[in-house]
Amino acid sequence: MYTTVLNLHSYWAFATLGLLLIAVLNALAGLSKKRAFTANDRKISLIALIFSHVQLLLGLLLLFSSPYMQTAKDLGMGGVMKNADLRLVLVEHPLTNLIALTLITIGWSRHKKDMNDTGKFKKIGYLYLIGLILLLSRIPYSQWL
Repeated sequence: MYTTVLNLHSYWAFATLGLLLIAVLNALAGLSKKRAFTANDRKISLIALIFSHVQLLLGLLLLFSSPYMQTAKDLGMGGVMKNADLRLVLVEHPLTNLIALTLITIGWSRHKKDMNDTGKFKKIGYLYLIGLILLLSRIPYSQWL
């Protein structure tokens, strides 16, 4: 089961990162062109949000079914924090991704409350961009695929 979830989490990440990039570029293009926020803009942002949340669920399932958890139990948190690879996989990656997903979700929620199109594009563009940068910063690239 672990290998299946790991592969799904890895491949789903490509789609998630791609959709987040598309949503950010779409929002920044809409902001720079000062165009109206349309149903298509909303759909692009919503699909990126949904893929991000599914990725989070896959990541949590992976984290708690991971053999790294047994290693963490054996070493304790002090041992995990002293090992850079374990710290990345068990602490930095999950925590940073939770923060990133929180920012993405806030961007989605706040855009709905904004009445003008410029504000909608700003909320989605900037908060999704910060979330995307955070996600890219803590990917364990040495273990990814």
